[in-house]
Amino acid sequence: MDGSLALVLHAHLPFVRHPEFEDFLEEDWFYEALSETYLPLLGVFDRLADEGVQFQLSMTLTPTLLAMLGDALLMQRYARRLDRLCELGEREVHRTRSDAAFHLVARFYLEHFRTLREHFHARHRGDLVTAFRRHADAGRLELLTCCATHGFLPLMKDVPPAVRAQVAVGAMAHARALGRRPRGIWLAECGYFPGLEDVLAGEDLRFFFVEAHGLLFGTPPPRAGVHAPVFTRAAVAAFGRDPESSYQVWSAETGYPGHPDYREFYRDIGWELPLEDVRPWMQPTGERKATGFKYHRITGPGAVKAPYVPELARARAEEHALHFAASRERQLAELHPVLGDAALVVAPYDAELFGHWWFEGPHFLEALLRRLARPDSRVRLTTPPRYLQAFPEHQVSAPAPSSWGREGYSAMWLDPVNDWVYREVNGCAEAMVALAGAFPHPTALERRALNQAARELLLAQSSDWAFILKTGTMVEYATRRVRDHVDAFRALESSLRRGAVDEEALCRREAYACVFPDLDFRVYQPT
Repeated sequence: MDGSLALVLHAHLPFVRHPEFEDFLEEDWFYEALSETYLPLLGVFDRLADEGVQFQLSMTLTPTLLAMLGDALLMQRYARRLDRLCELGEREVHRTRSDAAFHLVARFYLEHFRTLREHFHARHRGDLVTAFRRHADAGRLELLTCCATHGFLPLMKDVPPAVRAQVAVGAMAHARALGRRPRGIWLAECGYFPGLEDVLAGEDLRFFFVEAHGLLFGTPPPRAGVHAPVFTRAAVAAFGRDPESSYQVWSAETGYPGHPDYREFYRDIGWELPLEDVRPWMQPTGERKATGFKYHRITGPGAVKAPYVPELARARAEEHALHFAASRERQLAELHPVLGDAALVVAPYDAELFGHWWFEGPHFLEALLRRLARPDSRVRLTTPPRYLQAFPEHQVSAPAPSSWGREGYSAMWLDPVNDWVYREVNGCAEAMVALAGAFPHPTALERRALNQAARELLLAQSSDWAFILKTGTMVEYATRRVRDHVDAFRALESSLRRGAVDEEALCRREAYACVFPDLDFRVYQPT
């Protein structure tokens, strides 16, 4: 072996649950990710395990995602969604019967959704958290936690208890859902600031990840670059993202997902067929949306797109997997004379890239894991704890403030279009710290109100809302979510200060913002 490769998949969605509506557009984020990423990834892991193929990778299941995966209402709605997709597949097979190219794709989708439904019900019994946990228990997955609601910690550092709460509640939710304390954390948006390692150490988290420049600009600069972790002064290891392996997948110009043979993401029958043909699968308002039935391949930069050919796309994914494996073998062979067997490549990606944005991504990953499991592979798959166990001594260095995303610092989350968010949520965070100190012996009703205020704050702090405001995609919804949680927090704060908690109003908020049932507001008390 010339070195190790640590694959890291970061699976995250913001908490979106609207029981007040039978069909809510933004809940589709979750249902699409289930069909396109989480179930297909479990299919990859299950097939490899069934065949005795050895693999190792790390995966974040963020606390908000775990909450949705464990929510009975959302999973019941998803089961109905799968049934409806199978019905649409049957209809599409009939509609395209006279078009040989599109009929082939329609039959592919019908089989695809039937397989997902069978796995969801028969293999997993609707419980995907247990399915992921089973692979973790077998040593194949290193499951990581994240900040409780994916809060961007560098912009909370002026309120230290708010930072600690995001980390502590994230670790608590992970342990509650998965039956074990996490050993490592994915910092939301890879957002790091000096001193954060002390908070992580306080929750017994032993490692985290930073962008390449966060490690490279550390003090002192790391001798191994990004190809070995460093220990912070709190003895928590920082692993840096490898730019080369990231570029091969992420690059919009030359990355694998942009190949002409792959499925075109932006063409969908929900947008293209006559409305009457797809109305039952649209919003109740008649508003169009994607269905997941996409019949074209990327083809090229122009508007004309050729029909999608699943077999051709799968073959290309296997070819790209072999290329990626060969590239890592070459890269580690070049590093070996300097770093020896300790040479490491850390390759982290958003899990939703695999299947959602890049439909063939799960097949690429399966082919890659099979290739690296072969006896002739010069690359050892690893996870951060296994790597640290094998190579326990590393340089001590202080990483630099950093994040991933555009420009590599905080620009995506602090911009003229979204800076108001942090004025609001940091003000609420300061108020939450004050509340936590003002009620050393709360009544049962006050305790419920304090815990709910903490939930509202955490949900308002999600980095997703600022990100959406910056990208300009679902601005109205993101704005509404921040305002709703801030208003709910301020109402609870006021009622607590007046000694007049409205139990009926509190019950409504507890039913609506129902994440983190074990949350204890005292996490906001200053240490």
